[in-house]
Amino acid sequence: MKTVENTFGTAADPRGGKPKQVSILGVVAAIATITSVGVAIGLSYPLLSFLLEQRGYSPTLIGANTAAAGVASIVTVPFVNPLARRLGVAFTLALSSVVAAASLMGFFFFPSIAAWFALRIVFHGALTASFILSEFWINSSAPDAKRGLVLGIYATVLSVGFATGPALLALLGTAGVMPFAVGTGIILLSILPALAAYAHQPELRSDKPTLPVWRFLWLVPLATMAAFVFGAVEQAGLALFPVYGARTGYTETQIALLLMALAFGNVVFQIPLGLVSDRMKDRSWLLFACAAAGAIGSISLPIIIDWPSALAVGVFIWGGVAAGLYTVGLVHLGARLSGSDLAQANAAFVLAYAIGMVAGPQLAGIAMDLANPHGFAYALAAMFGIYMVLIVFRRGREIVRK
Repeated sequence: MKTVENTFGTAADPRGGKPKQVSILGVVAAIATITSVGVAIGLSYPLLSFLLEQRGYSPTLIGANTAAAGVASIVTVPFVNPLARRLGVAFTLALSSVVAAASLMGFFFFPSIAAWFALRIVFHGALTASFILSEFWINSSAPDAKRGLVLGIYATVLSVGFATGPALLALLGTAGVMPFAVGTGIILLSILPALAAYAHQPELRSDKPTLPVWRFLWLVPLATMAAFVFGAVEQAGLALFPVYGARTGYTETQIALLLMALAFGNVVFQIPLGLVSDRMKDRSWLLFACAAAGAIGSISLPIIIDWPSALAVGVFIWGGVAAGLYTVGLVHLGARLSGSDLAQANAAFVLAYAIGMVAGPQLAGIAMDLANPHGFAYALAAMFGIYMVLIVFRRGREIVRK
């Protein structure tokens, strides 16, 4: 990049090439773009669920409509980077925002359930493109020495954006066109920072990836499995923690407060974890620590469930540190890859997260049916535990090879 002002400085290319000039404007623009989308997601998710429930649809159908988001993400991932190579990252982000905004308004104008399934697929397909390209832009623009800090800031601001959406919905209500219009306007606003930083976008057109997206699932397994586990645990928690809380004697108000503690942990811990990752040569052990915190927190749920204060503190720490799997996983990607390979790896990262979104609630729900109600906690602990075994296996194999 040619700019000297508004930069972090230079950063070494992970492949050993010429040091790159890193623009702070590009990083800020990418974070602002995806955070605007995050606010709209936080607004639209509960809005759509509330409206379906008000219209008398069953929980099974509401869940199926929500699950279409994960399926849309899985289908969309392979097409995002080829489109970005043709149009450029900034223009593809702008196009994604236009499609997402139009489909969000479509939910208001086309109320039939069949239309809502089609709109879910289009809406979340566009959002998937926004996440892939924004995270690639941030990761490729961040200097190695500050990548953890930059991605920690990104995760923190995005968490605040997600939390702002439900607050807006509480103010606007679910009636009429207003919540849809506000959500659409916020998505369209996300176009402005992307186009403002057009000159600072990462270049993909002349840099073709060496491998297809799915191959990167195995090329960087510690990062992609971190995304899978976090996606599975996060969605299982959002879907089933209220059920788990109700079955263990908690009121709706108490459950809402516990979910707030969980969300607050996500906000508080990401920058500290990013800073720690910047000081570590081998980030796999930080990923192990995040998974261990998640496993210990999950397996402790049946033990501390009768002490609400202890439970609140536990989910605050558990949720915040476990969410570091996503943040540190992104740092791990950026430290190992660059250019179009990093774009492909970022797409694989989001693909793994989407697969986790679909699998996690199903696995936790089955476990809860088999061991009511604590099967929920055991399933989450098992997901974290399997990831810890993967890390030990990978590192052990590397030691043997040496």
